[in-house]
Amino acid sequence: MNNSPNKRAWQRFRRNRPGIFGLVLIGVAVVLALFGYLITPDSTPNANDQINEVRDAHLGFSTQILKVRKNRTFESVSFFSRIINGAENQYRLIPINDFKITNDSINVLIYQGEDEAGKPAEYALADVIYPISATQNNIITENDKQTFVNVDNEKQTESLVDLQQAISDKHIITRTFWLGTDHFGRDILSRLIIGVRVSLLVGLIAVIISLTIGILLGSIAGFYGGKTDDFIMLIINTVWSIPTLLLVFALIIALGRGFWQIFLAVGLTMWVDVARIVRGQVMSVKSIQFVEAGRSFGFSDFRIIFKHILPNILGPVMVIA
Repeated sequence: MNNSPNKRAWQRFRRNRPGIFGLVLIGVAVVLALFGYLITPDSTPNANDQINEVRDAHLGFSTQILKVRKNRTFESVSFFSRIINGAENQYRLIPINDFKITNDSINVLIYQGEDEAGKPAEYALADVIYPISATQNNIITENDKQTFVNVDNEKQTESLVDLQQAISDKHIITRTFWLGTDHFGRDILSRLIIGVRVSLLVGLIAVIISLTIGILLGSIAGFYGGKTDDFIMLIINTVWSIPTLLLVFALIIALGRGFWQIFLAVGLTMWVDVARIVRGQVMSVKSIQFVEAGRSFGFSDFRIIFKHILPNILGPVMVIA
């Protein structure tokens, strides 16, 4: 029994191990781009949570972290918003060498370096767990309880035993920076994962822009020929003669700095290769009988180009894309 062309193509592709590896790699990159903020150790926007005490840490660096609640309110973030933009960390992350929980406070040695004993510091138990009012920040301890005013200006009382247990269970964690940290103390692994979506977007949007311009100009030049072809080839050769990197810099300076400007600048420099290939393919196909048949039926040039010629030359275009 004969297999369909698509099935035969897939069977040939499965025998291409580098191709399969590339497909798996792209699939993993797409998953990381879509769900990166749910995977990364640092899920803040752009993975920008800075821990200055551990800047320039080596690969696999591990330390204990004390999570201290920031004394302000945070807006609730929906699940889909968290996937797209991440969410601001509600805690200050303080790397520590050691800690000791006393009756109403926690004493820590803040990490200052691998060969340093650490800087001593003390935090009230309630201040570690709850957001305390900035104007009424007195924490009163009496009868095995701590009383304080939270950021909503509401008086709150908590048991010392419960506070101690909460800190032990939830506010002392061990954090491993598998790829180390940068000069600002940001987790490189998290920034690398979040950076995947930028790389994919640059490639995707730049290719869409280059294909749109290249296919349009290349098909017009190849189909009509003559002065139209000469004029478009003059534009192509002019852009071709400018160094790509220099042209990207010039476009970014003209358009301004930003992600979308980079996408546009890269796309506007990549269309030349597409246009040249499409032009050559259209010139070789336009004299074939099915094109002549389309003309004899009175089809418009637009229909002949985009419904009859382009579907038959997509192979080389997809390769260069």
